[in-house]
Amino acid sequence: MSGGDFHWMTPYIPNKKPGQVDESTDTRDTIDWLLKNVPNNNGQVGIYGTSFPGHYAAQALIDPHPALKAASPQAPMADNWLGDDMHHGGCFWLPHGMNFIAGFGKHRDGPTQNYGPPVFRHDTPDGYRFFLDMGPLKNADAKYLHGLIPIWDEWMEHGDYDAYWQAQNVPQHLGRVGDVAVLTVGGWWDAEDLPGPLAIYRSIERKNRHNNSKLVMGPWYHGSWNFGPGSSLHDIAWQTHTGEDFRNNLQRPFFREYLWGDAYADIAQATMFDDGVDSWRKYPRWPPAESRALSLVLRPGHRLEVARAGAEGDEKGRRYDEYVSDPERPVPCSAEISDGMPYRYIIEDQRFVWNRPDVLAYETPPLSESVTLAGPLTATLYVSTTGTDADFVVKLIDVFPNDAPNNSPRGPDVPMGGYQMMVRGEPMRAKYRHSWSKPEPLTPGRVEKVEFTMPDICHTFRKGHRMMVQIHSSWFPLMDRNPGKFCNIYQASEGDFHKITQRVYLSGPNATHLTVTALPAGR
Repeated sequence: MSGGDFHWMTPYIPNKKPGQVDESTDTRDTIDWLLKNVPNNNGQVGIYGTSFPGHYAAQALIDPHPALKAASPQAPMADNWLGDDMHHGGCFWLPHGMNFIAGFGKHRDGPTQNYGPPVFRHDTPDGYRFFLDMGPLKNADAKYLHGLIPIWDEWMEHGDYDAYWQAQNVPQHLGRVGDVAVLTVGGWWDAEDLPGPLAIYRSIERKNRHNNSKLVMGPWYHGSWNFGPGSSLHDIAWQTHTGEDFRNNLQRPFFREYLWGDAYADIAQATMFDDGVDSWRKYPRWPPAESRALSLVLRPGHRLEVARAGAEGDEKGRRYDEYVSDPERPVPCSAEISDGMPYRYIIEDQRFVWNRPDVLAYETPPLSESVTLAGPLTATLYVSTTGTDADFVVKLIDVFPNDAPNNSPRGPDVPMGGYQMMVRGEPMRAKYRHSWSKPEPLTPGRVEKVEFTMPDICHTFRKGHRMMVQIHSSWFPLMDRNPGKFCNIYQASEGDFHKITQRVYLSGPNATHLTVTALPAGR
């Protein structure tokens, strides 16, 4: 219903000329209008929102209005190329991006309340088959979008992290938050904007010496803290009503304190839910100061070894595992039949791909004591390929004991013994291993180091459970297919796609490992 023009993540303009506007000026104008036109206000302004509105709440902090006293960016988009929504590790989030923008990005003549249908239909519930039959990414416009989505055309022109995407990065501008109280909120299993709140929080902490910034991360899907009790996701249930906790004990007191002054929120610097032990953890900083680095090292025989950081190369020899990645039969992202991005993919049981020949899996013996990981994860892969480009998906998984009770919220028919719950999973497009902006080809047969940071976790692997790491090279249709050839994938043709053989190295100085941050036992 706005009379203006919509732009996707309008970049902040640092040195504006007369007449130039961005989200920051829009927010200032809106606050001015509200203060003058809403009767009986006390001059104290708060702002909050989830997803795109969370992005607006974060943008309001770039050049805050003097009356802005409290802001809560929730699942905010911080950077749509560096992990939020459209790209992960340089890979394009295909069904999420294409389906969403087919409705959101179409032209509308004049103000309207009729959102209208998207510009295409799948005509099948099977997204795996639909997107595979669509073929290379460039076919999306030719077959389905037909030039009706201008923003899609923009995205297809900017495959790398160039100036177009860099200008949309919000955290780079958050150096003048001042005394605005900030409550940044995210979900550990948010399939859309998990990196956003972590990046917003870290930027505020780093750039504002005396800030009043808090972080809350719960066991939620995208925005699910806004409704319901928050006591389960997919097959995992806990006793804590995390959604009600957040709304009643965190969000409401936060705004009451800073807008009305009639409450005391007493919110920790970092309030993080650990679903492994079914409880909130509170920390004076994030990551916790007492955490220490550990390595989960991939070893021959599909073993996963917990070692001190720096001891990854203790095992001698040059051992590797290998698999063939076929773009015509990519690894599925979910067991669910869906034409979109199933929310549950990010937490669901991974046994549906565990025994595929193009999926490598490494696991520890049953843990003799519980292990709590709290903080970021860094995947350090030593790999070689017969192609000139490749993707590598890394998943950290909690494997339940064989006698785990069948207590899934979906019913007792769901077998939980041996359940492989994904705690975190992210891909990396290897051509970006040295730079997001300047991709480089791989040399066939040469061992290459591919390292990337995954979003944080706060999770206890309980005694008797196992830790597992899975690695594979496609995740379809969640992310676009890599042809195995160094090229502009957005313009690749059918003939560019071919099978490639991947090797993952496991010993000596080339031991592939995952660096994690663990709390001391009993903490």
